[in-house]
Amino acid sequence: MSNIDKVFARGKAFIPFITVGDPDIETTEKLVYALEEAGSDLIELGIPFSDPTAEGPVIMGASERALQNSICTDDVFDLVQRIRKNTDIPLAFMTYANVIFSYSIERFAQRAQQAKIDAVIIPDIPFEESEEFEQIFSEFGVDFISLIAPTSRDRVKMIAQEAKGFLYCVSSLGVTGVRSSFSSNLEDLIKTVKQVRPSLPCAIGFGISNPQQAHEMAAISDGAIVGSAIVELVEQYGRDCVSKVKEFASSMKESVS
Repeated sequence: MSNIDKVFARGKAFIPFITVGDPDIETTEKLVYALEEAGSDLIELGIPFSDPTAEGPVIMGASERALQNSICTDDVFDLVQRIRKNTDIPLAFMTYANVIFSYSIERFAQRAQQAKIDAVIIPDIPFEESEEFEQIFSEFGVDFISLIAPTSRDRVKMIAQEAKGFLYCVSSLGVTGVRSSFSSNLEDLIKTVKQVRPSLPCAIGFGISNPQQAHEMAAISDGAIVGSAIVELVEQYGRDCVSKVKEFASSMKESVS
């Protein structure tokens, strides 16, 4: 059983997202430990990129701040190797195709394996173009996470059949960011997935910002992914954000359980 399998075998998963290097690399490391202490089941680490097309202004701003700190991909790998000396909490990279291409897919996958990264999420690679990535990451034991959205329709069954680790269900159209409402057909989307692969975990992300929303999304899926609401706290409090993020994460974990 992989670490990702174990995450969902324990029950409903709370999956927070943070951008590496925002506000600085030292605070990112502290945030990982705080999120684990708050009960997080899997942590997404965003690798800063200058043109994060799936991101709204909050996470885009976090990438910009990290890049202003001169954070590069090697810095991210070095950070994870330090983190791995202290915790084995499951970790996933959230990044973009250009980041991996410029590093070389195989070299990136190899370093991810060495750093004990469990999964990688690349939102700007359509499923139909993911074979090369999926194959190389699979060779290095890293799950390539597929995404589905309310517009996926006829592609859902095909994606579900091939998905590794878990399926990232995008809650609504558009980019990341806090939302007050979500797509009305999410439950039907997940039911379609479960008809094809009953054991494939589905976690919902994009826009979940409070415990009530997290509870509602976890009720129809296997977990809730929360990014912008956490990144907003990091932006607001800077290096003093750790306790605020931990408190918020604890409330979110409690709401999905």
